[in-house]
Amino acid sequence: MKYYLILNGPNLNLLGRRQPDVYGHDTLDDINRELAQMLPDGLSLDARQYNGEGGIIDALHAAGFDENCLGIVLNAGAYTHYSYAVADAIAAIEVPVVEVHISNVHAREDFRRKSVIAPVCSGSISGFGADSYKLALSALMMRNGKN
Repeated sequence: MKYYLILNGPNLNLLGRRQPDVYGHDTLDDINRELAQMLPDGLSLDARQYNGEGGIIDALHAAGFDENCLGIVLNAGAYTHYSYAVADAIAAIEVPVVEVHISNVHAREDFRRKSVIAPVCSGSISGFGADSYKLALSALMMRNGKN
């Protein structure tokens, strides 16, 4: 079955409890439920979260060469700002990746304004709260003619 991978990095398992003034009150399960509802029949969602860099890289490698994977929505968390290993994994795969952030990273601390993964992603979306994920999935679906 064709699917989209929703891949989340460190600390995103704490959504809904972690700094709700920055990240909102939606949990990761809430977000994944809403994303699954966006999909037409015949498509599925594979949602994963890893606190470690290796899990993210392994998931990128596996989905990135899977002919059934139509695209990846990636919130790499703090790895966005310094993980050249994640950037290299994205650059190495064939499936398009959209970088996502819940908060507007450009309006926050200086270190959050730099993304080492953005140059190898198909696009980047930030600052729309949990809706950032919906926008990213919509963009991938339009790209694939699956909307």
